[in-house]
Amino acid sequence: MKKNNVSRRQFLRRAAGAAAGVISFPYIVSSAALGKAGNISPGNRVSIGCVGMGIQGTGNMRAFLQEKDVRVVAICDVRESLRQKAKNSVDEYYDNKDCAVYKDFRDLMARDEIDAVSIAPPDHWHVLMGLEAARNGKDMYYEKPVGLGVTHAKVLRDAVIKNRVVFQFGTQQRSSRNFRFGCELVRNGRVGKLHTIRVGVPPGITYPSQPVEPVPKGFDYDMWLGPAPWAPYSYQRCRPFDPEEEVNWGYGIWYHIYDYCLGMPANWGIHHLDIAQWGNGTELTGPVEIEGSGVFPQEGMTNCLLTWDVRMKYANGVTMHFADNAKIEQGIKFEGTDGWVFVRRGNYVDANPKSLLKSVIGPNEIHLTESKGPHRNFLDAVRTRGKTICPVEQAVRSDTLTHLNDIVTRLGRKLRWDPDKEEFVNDSEANRMLKRAMRSPWHL
Repeated sequence: MKKNNVSRRQFLRRAAGAAAGVISFPYIVSSAALGKAGNISPGNRVSIGCVGMGIQGTGNMRAFLQEKDVRVVAICDVRESLRQKAKNSVDEYYDNKDCAVYKDFRDLMARDEIDAVSIAPPDHWHVLMGLEAARNGKDMYYEKPVGLGVTHAKVLRDAVIKNRVVFQFGTQQRSSRNFRFGCELVRNGRVGKLHTIRVGVPPGITYPSQPVEPVPKGFDYDMWLGPAPWAPYSYQRCRPFDPEEEVNWGYGIWYHIYDYCLGMPANWGIHHLDIAQWGNGTELTGPVEIEGSGVFPQEGMTNCLLTWDVRMKYANGVTMHFADNAKIEQGIKFEGTDGWVFVRRGNYVDANPKSLLKSVIGPNEIHLTESKGPHRNFLDAVRTRGKTICPVEQAVRSDTLTHLNDIVTRLGRKLRWDPDKEEFVNDSEANRMLKRAMRSPWHL
């Protein structure tokens, strides 16, 4: 919506900037603008477009539908069936037929009246869609991981900062009390001097090669491939989430194909690696040395890591041990000179000594950002033009760990990393692996 040639999004940015110039606390908006009132005027709602309507994108869409100060106005997916299903859900919720549908994300993001976008396609599309959003001035709720290359992630980070758009990384766990409390215990020295972090996530899978099949009607397969190398179509290569197929919770096989994803260490592992960074106080840096090994499939359609055992050493003396959960219990364990803290999903936190679980973080100690949920946190940042609980600068640093893990297991030798320059030290072969080629005409 525009008025006097100034968009609603521009108005919010200018107001937040003006407030920051005259007062020392964040710009405050009315309770109605924050969605706390029962009736929200159309001009005060955040208009959102949703791109990628698989399980994660649909979940994000439903979360935004529940917020009173939001209006989901557009849907985009390369599958006609998924975009129509999503549109039907939105129209049913609002009791109208207003939700627009798109096959090409660029058309959705070109709409000036859209304030923000949810980005949730397969991983190989993340950075390109994020760049398009940033260039169009759209705030973004951006699903993990960041992308398929560290170089790509850095380009996205620069675009987000340059265009002053709000970025929320969809790792979610920072909004859970157990993860925050566990990290606060560590950051405030309750376990003594931290020396080891152990991170365990589920292993990868193998899947047999598939016969070539005709592309089904209503599916733009070439657009699904996008920047990835061309490959013959088969249903399993790019199937969407199917709750009846109980292979790694029904995730698509693309999840384990290197052209589209880095597999479980990245798409799943980013959740726990991000918490490890948070607890270590290294959200804006990374390790200095990496070594380890991994096992890859020898045949079939999948070619991402099956199992791995990697250690990353930080300048602060901490070693992060990252492996599949056959070697390390799934979750994050922080070990110090005086005890340990273990956190995982399901609101679970454990510690030794047990008295740590009753510890109270004092008013003058480190308190990590508290969030009422990643989607609400994102919307509040859209309103105030402030930082989200996981902004792009921290997202890229956590995401980098997944690439270091993948590269060291593929090369099979110890690597040194410069976290300031964000490149390997005197290793041209490893540095070439920080960037992926893109199929024409797609490029950064």
